[in-house]
Amino acid sequence: MLTNPLTAIDFYKADHRSQYPLGTTEVYSNFTPRSKHAPKVLAESFDNRVVFFGLQYFIKQFLQESWQINFFNKSKADVVAQYKRRMDTSLGKDAVSVEHIAALHDVGYLPIRIKALPEGARVPLGVPVLTIVNTQPEFFWLTNYIESVISCYLWKPITSATTAFEFNRLLQAYAEKTGIPVDFVKFQAHDFSLRGMSGIQDAALSGAGHLTSFFGTDTVPAIDLLEEYYQADADREPVGLSVPATEHSVMSMGMQENELQTFERLLTQLYPRGIVSIVSDTWDFWKVVTEYTVALKDAILARDGKLVIRPDSGDPVKIVCGDPEAAEGSPQRKGAIECLWDVFGGSVTTQGFKQLDPHIGLIYGDSITLERAQNILRGLAHKGFASGNVVFGVGSFTYQFVTRDNFGFAMKATSGVVGGERREIFKSPKTDSGTKKSARGLLRVERKGNTYVLFDRQTEEQEAQGELKTVFENGVLCREHSLAEIRQRVQAEVETLQKLEC
Repeated sequence: MLTNPLTAIDFYKADHRSQYPLGTTEVYSNFTPRSKHAPKVLAESFDNRVVFFGLQYFIKQFLQESWQINFFNKSKADVVAQYKRRMDTSLGKDAVSVEHIAALHDVGYLPIRIKALPEGARVPLGVPVLTIVNTQPEFFWLTNYIESVISCYLWKPITSATTAFEFNRLLQAYAEKTGIPVDFVKFQAHDFSLRGMSGIQDAALSGAGHLTSFFGTDTVPAIDLLEEYYQADADREPVGLSVPATEHSVMSMGMQENELQTFERLLTQLYPRGIVSIVSDTWDFWKVVTEYTVALKDAILARDGKLVIRPDSGDPVKIVCGDPEAAEGSPQRKGAIECLWDVFGGSVTTQGFKQLDPHIGLIYGDSITLERAQNILRGLAHKGFASGNVVFGVGSFTYQFVTRDNFGFAMKATSGVVGGERREIFKSPKTDSGTKKSARGLLRVERKGNTYVLFDRQTEEQEAQGELKTVFENGVLCREHSLAEIRQRVQAEVETLQKLEC
Protein backbone atom coordinates (compact mmCIF):
# COMPACT_ATOMS: atom_id res chain seq x y z
CA MET A 1 0.00 0.00 0.00
CA LEU A 2 1.36 3.42 -0.94
CA THR A 3 0.90 5.60 2.10
CA ASN A 4 -1.04 8.80 1.54
CA PRO A 5 0.90 11.19 3.80
CA LEU A 6 -2.15 13.39 4.24
CA THR A 7 -4.08 10.58 5.87
CA ALA A 8 -1.19 9.14 7.92
CA ILE A 9 -2.91 10.69 10.93
CA ASP A 10 -5.34 10.08 13.74
CA PHE A 11 -8.70 11.54 12.71
CA TYR A 12 -8.72 14.00 15.55
CA LYS A 13 -5.75 15.79 13.95
CA ALA A 14 -7.75 16.75 10.88
CA ASP A 15 -9.54 19.80 12.26
CA HIS A 16 -7.12 21.06 14.91
CA ARG A 17 -6.26 23.84 12.48
CA SER A 18 -9.58 25.50 13.21
CA GLN A 19 -9.43 24.74 16.94
CA TYR A 20 -6.25 26.72 17.65
CA PRO A 21 -6.89 30.34 18.74
CA LEU A 22 -7.54 32.81 15.95
CA GLY A 23 -4.30 34.45 14.95
CA THR A 24 -2.12 31.41 15.60
CA THR A 25 0.94 31.51 13.36
CA GLU A 26 3.39 29.10 15.00
CA VAL A 27 3.29 25.77 16.82
CA TYR A 28 6.56 24.53 18.32
CA SER A 29 6.73 20.94 19.58
CA ASN A 30 9.20 18.34 20.77
CA PHE A 31 9.51 14.55 20.80
CA THR A 32 10.75 13.17 24.10
CA PRO A 33 11.17 9.85 25.92
CA ARG A 34 9.44 10.89 29.11
CA SER A 35 9.68 7.94 31.47
CA LYS A 36 10.40 4.26 31.94
CA HIS A 37 7.36 2.02 32.27
CA ALA A 38 8.48 -1.60 32.52
CA PRO A 39 11.40 -1.14 30.10
CA LYS A 40 13.04 -4.33 28.85
CA VAL A 41 16.38 -3.57 30.48
CA LEU A 42 18.43 -4.73 33.44
CA ALA A 43 17.15 -2.53 36.25
CA GLU A 44 20.38 -2.56 38.24
CA SER A 45 22.49 -1.17 35.40
CA PHE A 46 20.07 0.94 33.33
CA ASP A 47 20.95 4.63 33.63
CA ASN A 48 17.71 6.06 32.23
CA ARG A 49 19.01 6.88 28.76
CA VAL A 50 17.85 5.84 25.31
CA VAL A 51 19.79 5.57 22.04
CA PHE A 52 18.40 8.02 19.50
CA PHE A 53 17.98 6.41 16.09
CA GLY A 54 15.61 6.40 13.10
CA LEU A 55 14.97 10.08 12.37
CA GLN A 56 17.01 10.13 9.16
CA TYR A 57 14.98 7.22 7.78
CA PHE A 58 11.76 9.02 8.70
CA ILE A 59 12.89 12.22 7.00
CA LYS A 60 14.10 10.57 3.81
CA GLN A 61 11.41 7.91 3.46
CA PHE A 62 8.36 9.79 4.71
CA LEU A 63 8.91 13.55 4.72
CA GLN A 64 10.74 13.51 1.40
CA GLU A 65 9.87 10.41 -0.63
CA SER A 66 6.31 9.80 0.46
CA TRP A 67 5.22 13.44 0.47
CA GLN A 68 6.88 14.11 -2.85
CA ILE A 69 5.59 11.04 -4.67
CA ASN A 70 2.15 10.80 -3.10
CA PHE A 71 1.31 14.49 -2.67
CA PHE A 72 3.42 17.15 -4.37
CA ASN A 73 3.95 15.17 -7.58
CA LYS A 74 0.23 14.50 -7.96
CA SER A 75 -2.26 17.00 -9.28
CA LYS A 76 -3.70 19.37 -6.71
CA ALA A 77 -7.24 18.51 -7.77
CA ASP A 78 -6.63 14.80 -7.19
CA VAL A 79 -5.00 15.07 -3.76
CA VAL A 80 -7.58 17.55 -2.52
CA ALA A 81 -10.46 15.39 -3.79
CA GLN A 82 -8.96 12.28 -2.22
CA TYR A 83 -8.49 14.04 1.11
CA LYS A 84 -12.00 15.50 1.07
CA ARG A 85 -13.51 12.10 0.31
CA ARG A 86 -11.73 10.50 3.26
CA MET A 87 -12.85 13.25 5.64
CA ASP A 88 -16.41 13.37 4.28
CA THR A 89 -17.03 9.64 4.43
CA SER A 90 -15.77 9.29 7.99
CA LEU A 91 -16.42 12.63 9.73
CA GLY A 92 -19.39 13.90 7.72
CA LYS A 93 -19.76 15.97 4.59
CA ASP A 94 -17.75 19.21 4.70
CA ALA A 95 -16.72 18.51 8.30
CA VAL A 96 -13.13 19.48 7.43
CA SER A 97 -12.23 22.23 4.98
CA VAL A 98 -9.63 21.60 2.28
CA GLU A 99 -8.32 25.08 1.42
CA HIS A 100 -5.24 24.60 3.60
CA ILE A 101 -4.45 21.35 1.79
CA ALA A 102 -4.58 23.10 -1.58
CA ALA A 103 -2.37 25.89 -0.19
CA LEU A 104 0.20 23.38 1.02
CA HIS A 105 0.31 21.76 -2.40
CA ASP A 106 1.04 25.16 -3.93
CA VAL A 107 4.12 25.55 -1.71
CA GLY A 108 5.72 22.44 -3.20
CA TYR A 109 7.52 21.34 -0.03
CA LEU A 110 6.87 20.84 3.67
CA PRO A 111 7.35 24.20 5.43
CA ILE A 112 8.70 22.80 8.69
CA ARG A 113 12.02 22.78 10.52
CA ILE A 114 13.27 19.84 12.57
CA LYS A 115 16.17 20.22 14.97
CA ALA A 116 17.61 17.10 16.57
CA LEU A 117 20.41 15.58 18.58
CA PRO A 118 22.86 13.38 16.64
CA GLU A 119 21.68 9.85 15.94
CA GLY A 120 23.54 7.36 18.07
CA ALA A 121 23.52 9.75 21.03
CA ARG A 122 22.33 8.42 24.37
CA VAL A 123 19.69 10.79 25.65
CA PRO A 124 18.37 10.94 29.23
CA LEU A 125 14.69 10.40 29.81
CA GLY A 126 12.96 13.76 29.89
CA VAL A 127 15.27 15.36 27.33
CA PRO A 128 13.82 15.92 23.82
CA VAL A 129 15.58 14.18 20.94
CA LEU A 130 14.06 16.65 18.48
CA THR A 131 11.98 19.78 18.09
CA ILE A 132 9.74 20.71 15.17
CA VAL A 133 8.16 24.00 14.11
CA ASN A 134 6.46 25.44 11.04
CA THR A 135 8.48 27.87 8.92
CA GLN A 136 5.55 29.71 7.31
CA PRO A 137 2.81 31.24 9.50
CA GLU A 138 -0.18 29.89 7.57
CA PHE A 139 1.02 26.33 8.11
CA PHE A 140 1.10 26.38 11.91
CA TRP A 141 -1.28 23.42 11.81
CA LEU A 142 1.30 21.21 10.12
CA THR A 143 3.60 20.85 13.15
CA ASN A 144 1.32 18.65 15.23
CA TYR A 145 -0.60 17.34 12.22
CA ILE A 146 2.29 14.92 11.71
CA GLU A 147 2.69 14.07 15.41
CA SER A 148 1.15 10.61 15.10
CA VAL A 149 3.35 9.53 12.22
CA ILE A 150 6.50 10.87 13.90
CA SER A 151 5.72 8.80 16.95
CA CYS A 152 4.78 5.79 14.85
CA TYR A 153 8.08 5.87 12.95
CA LEU A 154 10.46 6.72 15.80
CA TRP A 155 9.55 5.04 19.07
CA LYS A 156 10.39 1.53 17.84
CA PRO A 157 13.88 2.08 16.35
CA ILE A 158 14.87 4.10 19.43
CA THR A 159 13.60 1.31 21.68
CA SER A 160 15.38 -1.38 19.64
CA ALA A 161 18.65 0.58 19.47
CA THR A 162 18.45 1.07 23.23
CA THR A 163 17.85 -2.63 23.80
CA ALA A 164 20.79 -3.48 21.53
CA PHE A 165 22.96 -1.04 23.46
CA GLU A 166 22.07 -2.73 26.73
CA PHE A 167 22.99 -6.13 25.24
CA ASN A 168 26.24 -4.61 23.97
CA ARG A 169 27.01 -3.22 27.41
CA LEU A 170 26.27 -6.53 29.14
CA LEU A 171 28.33 -8.58 26.71
CA GLN A 172 31.29 -6.22 26.82
CA ALA A 173 31.30 -6.35 30.61
CA TYR A 174 31.47 -10.16 30.59
CA ALA A 175 34.03 -10.18 27.78
CA GLU A 176 36.35 -8.10 29.96
CA LYS A 177 35.54 -10.10 33.08
CA THR A 178 36.20 -13.49 31.49
CA GLY A 179 39.03 -12.46 29.17
CA ILE A 180 37.69 -12.83 25.64
CA PRO A 181 38.47 -10.37 22.83
CA VAL A 182 35.97 -7.51 22.92
CA ASP A 183 35.79 -7.60 19.10
CA PHE A 184 33.85 -10.85 19.44
CA VAL A 185 31.02 -8.96 21.13
CA LYS A 186 30.01 -7.41 17.81
CA PHE A 187 28.92 -10.90 16.69
CA GLN A 188 27.61 -12.15 20.04
CA ALA A 189 24.04 -10.85 19.71
CA HIS A 190 22.44 -11.87 16.42
CA ASP A 191 19.10 -10.45 15.24
CA PHE A 192 16.56 -13.28 14.77
CA SER A 193 13.45 -11.08 14.95
CA LEU A 194 12.12 -10.63 11.39
CA ARG A 195 9.39 -13.27 11.39
CA GLY A 196 7.91 -12.01 14.63
CA MET A 197 7.68 -8.34 13.74
CA SER A 198 4.56 -6.49 12.65
CA GLY A 199 5.63 -5.92 9.06
CA ILE A 200 8.69 -5.63 6.83
CA GLN A 201 9.19 -1.92 7.59
CA ASP A 202 8.98 -2.64 11.31
CA ALA A 203 11.46 -5.49 10.98
CA ALA A 204 13.88 -3.45 8.86
CA LEU A 205 13.83 -0.38 11.09
CA SER A 206 14.07 -2.34 14.34
CA GLY A 207 16.74 -4.55 12.80
CA ALA A 208 18.69 -1.45 11.79
CA GLY A 209 18.50 -0.35 15.42
CA HIS A 210 20.07 -3.68 16.40
CA LEU A 211 22.89 -3.06 13.93
CA THR A 212 23.87 0.20 15.62
CA SER A 213 25.52 -2.01 18.25
CA PHE A 214 26.18 -5.32 16.45
CA PHE A 215 27.21 -6.85 13.13
CA GLY A 216 25.23 -10.09 13.36
CA THR A 217 21.77 -10.31 11.79
CA ASP A 218 19.45 -12.55 9.84
CA THR A 219 17.16 -9.60 9.05
CA VAL A 220 18.23 -8.88 5.48
CA PRO A 221 15.91 -5.84 4.99
CA ALA A 222 17.74 -4.04 7.82
CA ILE A 223 20.93 -4.06 5.74
CA ASP A 224 19.03 -2.74 2.72
CA LEU A 225 17.60 0.09 4.82
CA LEU A 226 21.00 1.11 6.18
CA GLU A 227 22.54 1.15 2.74
CA GLU A 228 19.71 3.23 1.28
CA TYR A 229 19.17 5.68 4.12
CA TYR A 230 22.34 5.73 6.27
CA GLN A 231 25.24 5.79 3.78
CA ALA A 232 26.25 2.22 4.66
CA ASP A 233 28.16 0.18 2.09
CA ALA A 234 28.40 -3.58 2.56
CA ASP A 235 31.29 -3.70 0.06
CA ARG A 236 33.39 -1.55 2.36
CA GLU A 237 32.15 -2.23 5.90
CA PRO A 238 30.43 -5.00 7.88
CA VAL A 239 26.88 -3.65 7.74
CA GLY A 240 25.21 -6.95 8.65
CA LEU A 241 26.78 -10.41 8.64
CA SER A 242 25.44 -13.95 8.97
CA VAL A 243 26.36 -17.60 8.38
CA PRO A 244 24.81 -20.66 6.68
CA ALA A 245 22.34 -22.31 9.04
CA THR A 246 19.81 -25.13 9.03
CA GLU A 247 16.23 -25.24 10.27
CA HIS A 248 14.10 -28.06 11.62
CA SER A 249 12.57 -28.85 8.23
CA VAL A 250 16.05 -29.58 6.87
CA MET A 251 16.99 -31.82 9.77
CA SER A 252 13.70 -33.69 9.95
CA MET A 253 13.58 -34.22 6.19
CA GLY A 254 16.81 -36.17 6.58
CA MET A 255 14.93 -38.48 8.97
CA GLN A 256 15.75 -39.16 12.59
CA GLU A 257 17.59 -42.42 11.93
CA ASN A 258 19.94 -40.55 9.57
CA GLU A 259 20.53 -37.44 11.69
CA LEU A 260 24.21 -38.23 12.21
CA GLN A 261 24.66 -38.61 8.46
CA THR A 262 22.91 -35.27 7.93
CA PHE A 263 25.40 -33.62 10.29
CA GLU A 264 28.29 -35.27 8.49
CA ARG A 265 27.05 -34.22 5.04
CA LEU A 266 26.61 -30.62 6.17
CA LEU A 267 30.07 -30.49 7.71
CA THR A 268 32.12 -32.32 5.12
CA GLN A 269 30.31 -31.84 1.82
CA LEU A 270 28.18 -28.70 1.87
CA TYR A 271 30.23 -26.55 4.24
CA PRO A 272 33.76 -27.95 4.55
CA ARG A 273 35.03 -24.56 5.70
CA GLY A 274 33.70 -21.50 7.49
CA ILE A 275 31.05 -21.18 10.16
CA VAL A 276 27.89 -23.28 9.91
CA SER A 277 25.06 -23.32 12.45
CA ILE A 278 23.08 -26.56 12.83
CA VAL A 279 19.84 -26.75 14.81
CA SER A 280 20.36 -29.70 17.13
CA ASP A 281 17.22 -30.34 19.15
CA THR A 282 14.92 -31.67 16.42
CA TRP A 283 14.88 -34.92 18.39
CA ASP A 284 17.47 -35.51 21.11
CA PHE A 285 19.73 -32.56 21.83
CA TRP A 286 21.76 -34.34 24.48
CA LYS A 287 22.52 -37.17 22.09
CA VAL A 288 23.87 -34.63 19.61
CA VAL A 289 26.22 -32.95 22.09
CA THR A 290 27.46 -36.18 23.73
CA GLU A 291 27.42 -38.76 20.92
CA TYR A 292 27.34 -37.08 17.50
CA THR A 293 30.11 -34.68 18.50
CA VAL A 294 32.27 -37.62 19.54
CA ALA A 295 31.58 -39.51 16.31
CA LEU A 296 32.35 -36.39 14.22
CA LYS A 297 35.12 -34.97 16.39
CA ASP A 298 37.91 -35.59 13.89
CA ALA A 299 35.91 -34.10 11.03
CA ILE A 300 34.97 -31.07 13.12
CA LEU A 301 38.56 -30.42 14.21
CA ALA A 302 39.83 -30.92 10.67
CA ARG A 303 37.54 -28.22 9.25
CA ASP A 304 38.81 -24.72 8.57
CA GLY A 305 35.88 -23.24 10.42
CA LYS A 306 33.47 -23.62 13.30
CA LEU A 307 30.42 -25.81 13.93
CA VAL A 308 27.86 -23.86 15.92
CA ILE A 309 25.42 -26.07 17.80
CA ARG A 310 21.95 -24.52 18.14
CA PRO A 311 19.52 -25.71 20.82
CA ASP A 312 16.07 -24.26 20.25
CA SER A 313 13.88 -25.38 23.13
CA GLY A 314 13.84 -25.76 26.89
CA ASP A 315 15.04 -23.46 29.63
CA PRO A 316 17.91 -21.46 28.08
CA VAL A 317 19.90 -21.17 31.29
CA LYS A 318 19.61 -24.87 32.12
CA ILE A 319 20.34 -25.97 28.56
CA VAL A 320 23.51 -23.89 28.31
CA CYS A 321 24.79 -23.93 31.89
CA GLY A 322 23.27 -27.11 33.29
CA ASP A 323 20.44 -28.05 35.62
CA PRO A 324 21.58 -28.48 39.22
CA GLU A 325 18.53 -30.63 39.90
CA ALA A 326 19.31 -33.14 37.15
CA ALA A 327 20.98 -36.47 37.85
CA GLU A 328 24.61 -36.27 38.94
CA GLY A 329 26.96 -36.71 35.98
CA SER A 330 24.18 -36.46 33.39
CA PRO A 331 24.47 -34.19 30.32
CA GLN A 332 21.52 -32.22 31.63
CA ARG A 333 23.38 -31.58 34.88
CA LYS A 334 26.50 -30.45 33.02
CA GLY A 335 24.81 -28.29 30.41
CA ALA A 336 25.73 -27.95 26.76
CA ILE A 337 28.96 -25.95 27.16
CA GLU A 338 30.47 -28.36 29.67
CA CYS A 339 29.46 -31.31 27.48
CA LEU A 340 31.22 -29.74 24.50
CA TRP A 341 34.27 -29.01 26.67
CA ASP A 342 34.42 -32.68 27.65
CA VAL A 343 34.63 -33.61 23.96
CA PHE A 344 36.72 -30.82 22.46
CA GLY A 345 38.50 -29.08 25.32
CA GLY A 346 39.93 -25.68 24.56
CA SER A 347 42.07 -23.01 26.17
CA VAL A 348 42.11 -20.85 29.27
CA THR A 349 41.81 -17.06 28.95
CA THR A 350 44.07 -14.55 30.64
CA GLN A 351 41.36 -14.15 33.27
CA GLY A 352 41.38 -17.88 34.01
CA PHE A 353 38.15 -18.92 32.25
CA LYS A 354 37.76 -21.88 29.91
CA GLN A 355 37.10 -21.15 26.23
CA LEU A 356 36.05 -23.93 23.85
CA ASP A 357 38.24 -25.01 20.96
CA PRO A 358 37.61 -22.53 18.10
CA HIS A 359 36.16 -25.30 15.91
CA ILE A 360 33.06 -25.61 18.10
CA GLY A 361 30.55 -23.18 19.61
CA LEU A 362 26.91 -22.65 20.56
CA ILE A 363 24.13 -20.20 19.78
CA TYR A 364 20.86 -19.96 21.69
CA GLY A 365 18.05 -17.99 20.09
CA ASP A 366 14.77 -18.95 21.70
CA SER A 367 13.11 -16.19 23.77
CA ILE A 368 16.38 -14.58 24.79
CA THR A 369 16.04 -11.46 26.91
CA LEU A 370 18.62 -9.33 28.65
CA GLU A 371 17.81 -11.04 31.93
CA ARG A 372 18.19 -14.53 30.45
CA ALA A 373 21.42 -13.55 28.70
CA GLN A 374 22.76 -12.20 31.97
CA ASN A 375 21.78 -15.38 33.82
CA ILE A 376 23.50 -17.52 31.19
CA LEU A 377 26.69 -15.46 31.29
CA ARG A 378 26.64 -15.47 35.08
CA GLY A 379 26.04 -19.21 35.16
CA LEU A 380 28.90 -19.90 32.76
CA ALA A 381 31.26 -17.68 34.71
CA HIS A 382 30.29 -19.44 37.93
CA LYS A 383 31.33 -22.72 36.31
CA GLY A 384 34.58 -21.23 35.06
CA PHE A 385 33.59 -20.74 31.41
CA ALA A 386 34.22 -17.58 29.41
CA SER A 387 31.34 -15.60 27.93
CA GLY A 388 32.71 -16.18 24.42
CA ASN A 389 31.42 -19.76 24.45
CA VAL A 390 27.91 -18.64 23.55
CA VAL A 391 26.20 -16.38 21.01
CA PHE A 392 22.65 -15.13 21.55
CA GLY A 393 19.95 -14.99 18.92
CA VAL A 394 17.82 -12.00 19.91
CA GLY A 395 14.36 -12.30 18.41
CA SER A 396 10.92 -10.77 18.45
CA PHE A 397 10.36 -11.90 22.04
CA THR A 398 12.67 -9.02 22.87
CA TYR A 399 12.34 -6.64 19.92
CA GLN A 400 8.56 -6.92 19.39
CA PHE A 401 7.34 -7.43 22.95
CA VAL A 402 7.51 -3.67 23.62
CA THR A 403 5.31 -0.59 23.28
CA ARG A 404 5.65 3.17 22.93
CA ASP A 405 5.06 3.37 26.66
CA ASN A 406 8.17 1.42 27.66
CA PHE A 407 10.02 4.73 27.49
CA GLY A 408 6.98 6.99 27.46
CA PHE A 409 7.57 8.59 24.06
CA ALA A 410 5.41 11.62 23.35
CA MET A 411 5.33 14.67 21.13
CA LYS A 412 4.02 17.81 22.81
CA ALA A 413 3.73 21.48 21.91
CA THR A 414 5.49 23.81 24.35
CA SER A 415 5.41 27.14 22.53
CA GLY A 416 3.43 29.04 19.94
CA VAL A 417 2.74 32.45 18.51
CA VAL A 418 -0.76 33.96 18.59
CA GLY A 419 -1.49 37.47 17.36
CA GLY A 420 2.22 38.17 17.06
CA GLU A 421 2.95 37.28 20.69
CA ARG A 422 4.82 34.16 21.85
CA ARG A 423 3.03 31.96 24.33
CA GLU A 424 4.75 29.47 26.60
CA ILE A 425 2.43 26.49 26.86
CA PHE A 426 2.61 23.30 28.90
CA LYS A 427 0.56 20.49 30.43
CA SER A 428 0.64 19.33 34.03
CA PRO A 429 -2.34 17.09 34.83
CA LYS A 430 -3.27 16.97 38.52
CA THR A 431 -4.43 13.39 38.04
CA ASP A 432 -0.98 12.30 36.82
CA SER A 433 2.07 11.29 38.84
CA GLY A 434 4.17 13.95 37.16
CA THR A 435 5.29 11.84 34.23
CA LYS A 436 3.11 13.73 31.76
CA LYS A 437 4.16 17.17 32.93
CA SER A 438 5.72 18.85 29.92
CA ALA A 439 8.48 21.36 29.49
CA ARG A 440 7.46 24.95 28.81
CA GLY A 441 8.27 27.39 26.04
CA LEU A 442 11.17 27.23 23.62
CA LEU A 443 13.74 24.54 24.38
CA ARG A 444 17.52 24.23 24.33
CA VAL A 445 19.58 21.11 24.99
CA GLU A 446 23.21 21.36 26.07
CA ARG A 447 25.94 18.78 26.49
CA LYS A 448 27.09 18.64 30.11
CA GLY A 449 29.92 16.21 30.70
CA ASN A 450 28.74 12.84 29.40
CA THR A 451 25.06 13.69 29.20
CA TYR A 452 22.47 16.06 27.79
CA VAL A 453 20.54 18.63 29.83
CA LEU A 454 17.29 20.36 28.91
CA PHE A 455 16.67 24.06 29.41
CA ASP A 456 13.13 25.29 28.81
CA ARG A 457 11.56 28.78 28.74
CA GLN A 458 14.30 29.97 26.40
CA THR A 459 14.47 33.11 24.31
CA GLU A 460 14.57 32.72 20.54
CA GLU A 461 18.28 33.57 20.66
CA GLN A 462 18.92 30.88 23.29
CA GLU A 463 16.84 28.32 21.40
CA ALA A 464 19.07 28.80 18.37
CA GLN A 465 22.04 27.56 20.40
CA GLY A 466 22.85 24.18 21.93
CA GLU A 467 23.04 20.61 20.66
CA LEU A 468 19.73 20.49 18.81
CA LYS A 469 20.85 21.11 15.23
CA THR A 470 18.70 21.71 12.15
CA VAL A 471 18.43 18.45 10.20
CA PHE A 472 15.43 19.23 7.98
CA GLU A 473 14.07 22.52 6.73
CA ASN A 474 11.60 23.33 3.97
CA GLY A 475 11.86 19.92 2.32
CA VAL A 476 15.66 19.69 2.50
CA LEU A 477 17.76 17.29 4.58
CA CYS A 478 20.37 19.61 6.07
CA ARG A 479 22.46 17.25 8.18
CA GLU A 480 23.13 13.56 7.67
CA HIS A 481 24.62 10.77 9.78
CA SER A 482 26.21 7.58 8.47
CA LEU A 483 25.92 4.17 10.08
CA ALA A 484 29.65 4.29 10.77
CA GLU A 485 29.28 7.58 12.69
CA ILE A 486 26.34 6.26 14.67
CA ARG A 487 28.22 3.09 15.60
CA GLN A 488 31.19 5.16 16.74
CA ARG A 489 28.97 7.20 19.06
CA VAL A 490 27.33 4.08 20.45
CA GLN A 491 30.64 2.30 21.03
CA ALA A 492 32.16 5.37 22.68
CA GLU A 493 29.25 5.37 25.14
CA VAL A 494 29.80 1.69 25.97
CA GLU A 495 33.50 2.26 26.57
CA THR A 496 32.82 5.32 28.73
CA LEU A 497 30.43 3.34 30.91
CA GLN A 498 32.91 0.48 31.24
CA LYS A 499 35.56 2.92 32.49
CA LEU A 500 33.16 4.48 34.96
CA GLU A 501 32.10 1.09 36.30
CA CYS A 502 35.72 0.01 36.71
